[in-house]
Amino acid sequence: MLVNTRSVRIEWGDCDPASIIYYPRYLAFFDASTSALIERALGMKKRDYLKAYDFTGHPLVRTHCRFLAPTRFGDDVKIETTVTDIRRSTFDVRHLLTRDETLAVEGFETRAWVAGDPARGDMRAVPLPRHLVERLSRG
Repeated sequence: MLVNTRSVRIEWGDCDPASIIYYPRYLAFFDASTSALIERALGMKKRDYLKAYDFTGHPLVRTHCRFLAPTRFGDDVKIETTVTDIRRSTFDVRHLLTRDETLAVEGFETRAWVAGDPARGDMRAVPLPRHLVERLSRG
């Protein structure tokens, strides 16, 4: 499977008063990492692939994390993201966040590929584009 790696610095605003990252920030990092993986697979930015594939997005439908080591203000971390399973309209993603080669957080997501208008309440899961499935499936 295709792997995308990105570096992130833990900033002051990511942390609690003890200078340890506030855990929901990991979910924001993982959300951006999923989009970066799809951008890499398709060769275009998210705003462009939203238009090109005429869909609403890839919302999170399930998530969980394992917190193994803390990260703090000023730490530089690496996030390695890959899709681990692809179904008709949903896919699973794994994120490995490391600090100094130590696994700090392991995150898991299930996302759906959806079309429709959320304002009208007619969002629905649609099949992932074959082109995307092929690109994500290659290593």
